[in-house]
Amino acid sequence: MSWLSVAIVVNADHVESLSDALLESGALSVDVADAAAGTAFEKPVFDEPGGAPASGWERGRVCALFRPDADVECSVRKAYAEAGIAPTTAYEVTRVDDQDWVRATQAQFGPQEISPRLWIVPSWHTPPDPQALNILLDPGLAFGTGSHPTTRLCLRWLEAHVGGGERVIDFGCGSGILAIAALKLGAGQSEGVDIDPLAVLAARENAVQNRVPATFYSAAERLERPADIVVANILAHPLIVLAPLLAQLTVRGGRIALSGILVEQAQEVIDAYTDDFAMAEPVEDGGWVLLSGTRR
Repeated sequence: MSWLSVAIVVNADHVESLSDALLESGALSVDVADAAAGTAFEKPVFDEPGGAPASGWERGRVCALFRPDADVECSVRKAYAEAGIAPTTAYEVTRVDDQDWVRATQAQFGPQEISPRLWIVPSWHTPPDPQALNILLDPGLAFGTGSHPTTRLCLRWLEAHVGGGERVIDFGCGSGILAIAALKLGAGQSEGVDIDPLAVLAARENAVQNRVPATFYSAAERLERPADIVVANILAHPLIVLAPLLAQLTVRGGRIALSGILVEQAQEVIDAYTDDFAMAEPVEDGGWVLLSGTRR
């Protein structure tokens, strides 16, 4: 069975009204993207907390899915009239073949080699190297599957700096991947904290799946004592705001690793931490950097 997909490019101020009108005229679902996505003119809808507000899209691409027997021309005409869009506005119709969407989604996520010693493996795959440290992790609601440069940077840093027996705090833990990896690498104790309750639940489930005793808390709960290693893969502006707290959570002589930072943001973050940490040179991957330091 195949479906009919209708794609329409309109000014941003018509995106919401057209989406609603298409659903009212028979569309099964509607999704919206920046019409300039994938080009140098693509614009973000959201920006970092504390940063300048994002300017938003100028034009949006609205894609509606219809049944194969739908009268697409009639539905689009009605939606245009309801949304106040000129009837001459062009649209594109393509056929979308049905498929096993679960398998198609899983096919996008394979085992990832972080280093020869460390792999991230989805549950539906057999580990390529059973002798390696394999972290079992499926894509989910929480950030952190190992595919993003910021996560890879943190994992490689942990591999280089966990010597054995350390207490580790993963601040902004997401999926819990860093706290879990720390234990697999030999840390003695590992805790994670996040403001998102769904992330905390996902991290706890991932710890069970990996058979490690990592513990995860809501950000509303107080971490009782500082750690030998603190990792925080968040964003630059929150990291700047959190600098005093993360310093308190790091023991004297302990190490900190910060990521989620674009190259051009690195110096501002370094400046926020130099009073409490002797900072090392940034490490870059794909336009993102990891900053690390030793607590004074």
